Amino acid sequence: MKNIAVNIVRGILVVLSKLPLKFHYFMGDVFAWMARVVFRYRYDVVMINLSRSFPDRKYKDLQAVARDFYRHLGEIAAEAIWFSGSNYRRLYESGIVTVTNPEDFNELFLSTPSMTVLSTHCGNWELLGGFLGYRTSTGVKVALEEDQIRVVYKQLTNPVADEVFKRNRASALEIVGTSCEIESMNILRHAVANRDKRKVYIFPTDQHPYTKAAKHPIGEFMHQQTNVMLGSVGLACRLSHSVMYLKMKRVERGRYEMTLIPMCVNASEMKQEDLMRKYYDLLQEEINETPANWLWTHKRWK
Repeated sequence: MKNIAVNIVRGILVVLSKLPLKFHYFMGDVFAWMARVVFRYRYDVVMINLSRSFPDRKYKDLQAVARDFYRHLGEIAAEAIWFSGSNYRRLYESGIVTVTNPEDFNELFLSTPSMTVLSTHCGNWELLGGFLGYRTSTGVKVALEEDQIRVVYKQLTNPVADEVFKRNRASALEIVGTSCEIESMNILRHAVANRDKRKVYIFPTDQHPYTKAAKHPIGEFMHQQTNVMLGSVGLACRLSHSVMYLKMKRVERGRYEMTLIPMCVNASEMKQEDLMRKYYDLLQEEINETPANWLWTHKRWK
């Protein structure tokens, strides 16, 4: 039954993906307006998060950020549908994502056993699996083989939705015949078993600690006391990975710039808390630069 439902949903997405991207952006704008004005989808959560994160800003300014955020959320949905299924070839050809500093990534990646990349819910995080095929601003190719990318994800409660999202994200690598998704509960086993193979592990790192996860305070982040999970940096420290911060800036509609910022060469030489603090400092800098670019609907502070 699950496979039937997944195939039906995937089939619908493939059909919809054949429509022009402009149409999907139009529908994304409609969706954003409905979510913000009609259904007020988590609008209170968004405004509370914004007001606490930017205590010096006026209410009208925060409303403007919220409006831009919902519009961006609609764009993410539009892009995810348009690039779904076999249409991920258009993802590479469209140039929607440009890697700005491939040389920095290549130098660090090729000089260390493996790499942990700490990502955020900035830009369009649904497009992370396509890292291998994106254009670069300098023309230098990213030094990755087709089986070296692993994107870590948290399994969704709904099994159908989980499988649909997983296939949609991983299909960014279907061009080279590779699956890149690893569930968070399995990542440690997988990384240890493949410790002799150079890989890149991309971790979404800005969530509130899961119910069963240990909570570690790191002090203030966006003017609020914040608890974090240390699983991503814990893996990096245990296996002596290099670590980079993935910044994904929305430049304009349909255009993102991905920059990888080196955080350390050997995580085993750093404390996990210090490494995570460094990550949140970089994230705070990115959010202050482009406030509407982050996912404000999640309850980051509980």
